Amino acid sequence: MIIRGKGLGARGKWLRCVAWALVICFLSVERLPAGQTVVVVTGAPGSVEYGEKFVTWAGQWTKVCEQADVNCIEIGLGATEASDRETLKTLLADAAIREGQDPLWLVLIGHGTFDGRSAKFNLRGPDVTDQDLGRWLLPVTRPVAVINTTACSSPFLKALSGPERVLVSATKSGFEINFAYFGGALANAIVDPNADLDKDGQTSLLEAFLTASDEVTSFYKGQVRLKTEHALIDDNADGFGTPADWFEGIRPAKQAAQGASLDGYRAHQFCLIPSDAEKKFPEDLRAKRNQLELAVMQLRDKKSNLPEEDYYTQLETLLLQIARIYEQID
Repeated sequence: MIIRGKGLGARGKWLRCVAWALVICFLSVERLPAGQTVVVVTGAPGSVEYGEKFVTWAGQWTKVCEQADVNCIEIGLGATEASDRETLKTLLADAAIREGQDPLWLVLIGHGTFDGRSAKFNLRGPDVTDQDLGRWLLPVTRPVAVINTTACSSPFLKALSGPERVLVSATKSGFEINFAYFGGALANAIVDPNADLDKDGQTSLLEAFLTASDEVTSFYKGQVRLKTEHALIDDNADGFGTPADWFEGIRPAKQAAQGASLDGYRAHQFCLIPSDAEKKFPEDLRAKRNQLELAVMQLRDKKSNLPEEDYYTQLETLLLQIARIYEQID
């Protein structure tokens, strides 16, 4: 396991790594740093070709964490006495006792399998299943994003879906078994200024998902190959997920069945590198602002089913509350 600190400079980061290593050595437990944290788990490559890809993709995530001044923990690349599965389990157990609104990002890079009942993320040593990860994350109350870039990854959506969860899978089915290129496309998109689709100065996880999905589609067209992977995003806690072609820009363009809430709104609030304006928000005000903005989006989705006067009364109330928050920042 490799821990990369934030905001300390090269020597400070090295000292922090040493300090964490001593903590792990003496306490025999992996701990998560405070603040927003990205855990990048690189699975067993199976071949040199895939290994090179996975190392490159993981490196892109660590670089964006450095740019964002965000903590980054890498599992699966360095030497370790404990299995990668046990290391991940212990880290998530630590996350379960930490409160706050700083998101925890979990990025899975590698191969996956599905036997019709259980999906697995292939690690060095024992694998981790969708049910394993579901149990380990159940006590975690902070916002969580889980990005599974492997083949056969969609069953993880159903297993992990819940409030304050943003989930991304590289496939729409556990039976999409071919190697998925989505992981590389997403690693590129998360730092691509062109992925800022609404031009607000920051790239959200939703925008990176949409951009990466388009890149994957273009890849298969360019190769004149049948597309064998179809990524999904889920943030409304229903576990089904939504494909990129359901969106126009960053807004859902189709209606969910039976009036269910739409995916994408919460994912648009997850940003690793915030804009200068966003950096001004303290944690508590950002959380309150996000809740109100989600309420506005959900209200707009219900507009056609509400009396006009009721709709605008509710909208005005929400917008006034948001305006008061921005007044505190200004």
